[in-house]
Amino acid sequence: MRVDQWSGHFGPHSRIKKAHQKEQGMKYKVVLPMIGVVLLVGCATVPITGRKQMNLANEGEMMAMANTEYGKFLVENQPLSPNDPNTIKVRTIGEKLAVAATKFLNDNNAGDRVANYDWQFNVVNDPAVNAWCMPGGKVVVYTGILPVTNDDAGLAVVMGHEIAHAIARHGNERMSQAMALQFGGAAIETVIGENPTAVQNIFMQSVGIGSQLGMLKFSRNHETEADKMGLVFMAMAGYDPREAPKFWERMSANGGAAPPELLSTHPSDATRVDGLNNYMPQALKYYTPAQN
Repeated sequence: MRVDQWSGHFGPHSRIKKAHQKEQGMKYKVVLPMIGVVLLVGCATVPITGRKQMNLANEGEMMAMANTEYGKFLVENQPLSPNDPNTIKVRTIGEKLAVAATKFLNDNNAGDRVANYDWQFNVVNDPAVNAWCMPGGKVVVYTGILPVTNDDAGLAVVMGHEIAHAIARHGNERMSQAMALQFGGAAIETVIGENPTAVQNIFMQSVGIGSQLGMLKFSRNHETEADKMGLVFMAMAGYDPREAPKFWERMSANGGAAPPELLSTHPSDATRVDGLNNYMPQALKYYTPAQN
């Protein structure tokens, strides 16, 4: 999210500049304490990593917006038929991952994160090498990524990673950061009444359905968390987590000079693979091969 900075010149307009600076200073004196209070109220802990995060948005509001935007997306991007082999594959893997993630969260006293999820898995015929999951378990896989996933385990890497973003409430966190910057931490329902378009745009960017994700210094942390959580979820679902580094290496090779959209805000290839391999012993503790 780009935050424009005001600047002026010394000379005849210096008093105007000083008055503006004073006004801005008073604004931040009011806004920053508000954000501080909201931070205390909206602090949550991410499963597996234990990182503290700011969630200002009510998760119910996030899911309601996701339902609306997911419906719009599927109208504008007709999904493949339920009988299409790719749809069947995505839904089969998705349901296994959803069961595994729910079990992990319930076992770790965090089941509330998915208590109201209505999982949906769809495939759209689009050459983009991409996939995403909105709050509430609304998943879309693009056909362009399927040749790179290569097999069920590779697809489980992608879907587990995207599901982890939603479960970790990264979209809520990104939206909270953007709302705090733009609106001083005002309640979403208040801003919706005053500027619904701005809230919609922030939401779409926050969950990754936009032209440019904001706040990249935070999103890289999110990617690392989603990698770790995704490894655990796919392992519990019966997919070999050791396939994850191989998938990301294929993604890197597939990108060429212009990396796929899914890689646009992610850690560097070497950093990601090293991180996955370092966490692999933990993930393998959850792995039992699926019985065919």
